[in-house]
Amino acid sequence: MPTVLREASLRVVIYTEDHPPPHVHVFGDGETKIALIGRDGAPEVVRIVGADRRESRRALEIVREKRDDLIERWNAIHG
Repeated sequence: MPTVLREASLRVVIYTEDHPPPHVHVFGDGETKIALIGRDGAPEVVRIVGADRRESRRALEIVREKRDDLIERWNAIHG
């Protein structure tokens, strides 16, 4: 479970034995799972467990900003 990015109090993780489509798990006080390529092509929240709206919103902002890098990391780990 490599941490691929840390920003503020959030940790972005890509599991090595995970399934497509490309997504990340963002941990803070809870967990926000975010698809890197959502229905409209932009990242979108898939699931929230224990994170409040503010944390999940910040997680989505970070993933949007770093999307291309995170897709590269996903492909490197699962390629």
